[in-house]
Amino acid sequence: MTHAVAPVDLLVVAQRAILPDGARAAAIAVSGGRITGILDPTGPLPAAAERIDLAADEVLMPALVDSHVHANEPGRTHWEGLRTLTAAAAAGGIGTVVDMPLNCIPATVDVASWDAKRASCPVPSIDVAGWAGAVGGRLDDLPALLEAGTRGAKAFMIDSGVAEFPALTTDEGLAEAMEILKAHELPLLVHAEDADVAARTPVHTGTHRYGDLLASRPPLVESMAIGRLAELAERTGAHVHVVHVSSAEGVAAVEIAQRRGIHLTAETCPHYLALCAEDLPDDDPAVKCFPPIRERHHQHALWAGLANGVLSMVVTDHSPAPWTLKDTGDLATAWGGIASIQLSLPVVWSAARQREVSLTELVAWMAERPADLAGLPQKGRIAVGADADLIAFAPDATFTVRGDELLHRHPQTPYEGRLLHGVVRTTWLRGRAVDPSAPHGRWLLPDAGAPAAASTTQGTASTTTGPGAASAALEDTR
Repeated sequence: MTHAVAPVDLLVVAQRAILPDGARAAAIAVSGGRITGILDPTGPLPAAAERIDLAADEVLMPALVDSHVHANEPGRTHWEGLRTLTAAAAAGGIGTVVDMPLNCIPATVDVASWDAKRASCPVPSIDVAGWAGAVGGRLDDLPALLEAGTRGAKAFMIDSGVAEFPALTTDEGLAEAMEILKAHELPLLVHAEDADVAARTPVHTGTHRYGDLLASRPPLVESMAIGRLAELAERTGAHVHVVHVSSAEGVAAVEIAQRRGIHLTAETCPHYLALCAEDLPDDDPAVKCFPPIRERHHQHALWAGLANGVLSMVVTDHSPAPWTLKDTGDLATAWGGIASIQLSLPVVWSAARQREVSLTELVAWMAERPADLAGLPQKGRIAVGADADLIAFAPDATFTVRGDELLHRHPQTPYEGRLLHGVVRTTWLRGRAVDPSAPHGRWLLPDAGAPAAASTTQGTASTTTGPGAASAALEDTR
């Protein structure tokens, strides 16, 4: 334990805190928005302008980091928007989000669009960073966009669903993007579904049957794409990160690449860990997403992939849309995306506790590793020098999901009526409780001339940035 001597702004005392080296009682000292001490609560404690003693049923955790969200602002703010998204995220225990370069208009594919996105909501409820877009015909704009403060880039191997974000379907285009990202020591995030394989799969139109939707994107679509990415990552030496892995075959493809020493990492999402195709109704467009939610044996493989380190993290892919775009009467044409950012922690925790997964593991998957992917070592951990982004979480408390009580713009959710474990009672951002009516979030940009720190998360061969490394790296990523 480290000890703060001088008086502090805030002291949070918890009977149980999730620290980088495990869970134990701790008093967290905060000054100037940063953690200045991790103290033994039974020993001498500094004077504090404010002291908070958590309740006996509350656990102190780092605020989560969600590196895969779609705010859709500017241009499609009626789909979500940064104000509603960040308010909902804070209510769910998330302190930082990294916004995807689509489905906003304009897509974030050049410096002007990146500037427009940040100007659309200069003071969000929580901290926000962003990914660049790596799209066909615009790769010449990518280096400047990375230098402007984006944390890496996102590409699609299949139709993205919006015309302004064309896919990189060829190996040549993907390799070119990888070379650019490697030169900047940043990751390329890829929606890994192979367009050619998908084109050979029958698509049922005018259907209400979930099984028809599932059959249109078999696991081979995902695993073939990951195999291609692995070959290209090996050739270029780039860090490639596969988003939203959904299948046992996808996990296996990632593991094969990692065993070959390829710098390929991967994530999955709450809906794949908590929902199974066998249990989904035929007439609920709220569950439509791509890749689709698959059968139970795929879910088991995803949990195993997290346990053995093949999958590094759990993030939401929060992708809302107006209900008129989802409830079309045809699952084939309904917008594919699940709105879940406020519920991600209780959804994952409710499933994890049944598998005897610890909160320490959950923090690694949902806070530390997403922060590392985005080059944000000051986020996602309770460590001296890190931002004092914290949550008071009651893991045994329960609630029933009611969509009309959620803060994101559209209330429809596949978890409607579910009883979930885990209630977020307070979220602090840099030592201040988050209040959406008086937001104090920031856009996270590297210092001029200092690139974002490269990710250290590499599957089974990875090391996760520890508290000492976090303290040393903080100034370069603010």
